Amino acid sequence: MASGQAAERELLVAVLTSREVEVVNGWLESQRDLIATGTVPSQKELRDEALTLVEALREGLRTGLAVEDIVLRHEPLRDAVTRLSTRRARGGVPATSIALGMLSLKEAILGVAESETTDTRLLYGVARMVSGLLDAAGALTFATYVEGREEIIRTQHQQMLELSTPVVLLWPRVLAVPLIGTLDSARTQLVMNSVLETIRSTEALVAIIDITGVPTVDTAVAHHLLQTVSAVRLMGAECFISGIRPTIAQTITQLGIDLSTITTRATLADALAEAIRLIDAESPVPDLVRGGSTE
Repeated sequence: MASGQAAERELLVAVLTSREVEVVNGWLESQRDLIATGTVPSQKELRDEALTLVEALREGLRTGLAVEDIVLRHEPLRDAVTRLSTRRARGGVPATSIALGMLSLKEAILGVAESETTDTRLLYGVARMVSGLLDAAGALTFATYVEGREEIIRTQHQQMLELSTPVVLLWPRVLAVPLIGTLDSARTQLVMNSVLETIRSTEALVAIIDITGVPTVDTAVAHHLLQTVSAVRLMGAECFISGIRPTIAQTITQLGIDLSTITTRATLADALAEAIRLIDAESPVPDLVRGGSTE
């Protein structure tokens, strides 16, 4: 390590050690407007977060790692930056505000460093070192934010799919899946998984897939429905399709799709009535239970 760089690190570590509180206060003040657009933690949590990051930055400088490697290779610092960005993302703070908030730590550090020495050459070297550190931290912050938002979007999408494909117990051993909206491969797979799991847990004998709320049925949708019916039958249950409107019936006929092996009904009520008849036929109630004579 060059002697000039060693002096710059020494000054920077001294600033982050003896005047840590000033650096943290200056940084929190500079972030006030940047993070006001989202839901942020309390002042105590923000201060604790800032102290943790400044401490990790100080210890990273003491490791002897190259400046460009400290943020990514010094684990406490990398974790502190990642946690800060993740919390801001979950609070709804924009990505640019998070990155700018991280970069604003430069001004807080350099403002204090200027009062520690009048050596302009040394201050220039410190400024370059701080810029290298916090530019890397800003890039990590932005990358973490993007990953965090993508994870939130994936989770919300999965939750919306699950909410849009409920499996309800309409009658003892009769399930119904009312579908609304467009069916695609991912949603159909979720429907199939939900129906099969519920059949297993409830020992249902009939599953009714109601497509009243499905706007169109094309070849792909019909194929998905046939796959679901086949999977249900492999579980030892029967599968009905209800909600076949006239326009959908015409479309299926024009496409040449054969649903003749599947029980279909115009309404969910009709399908439920058929399911009850099927269950009664397969599990007849003894006359004694019905109140009839045993003679």
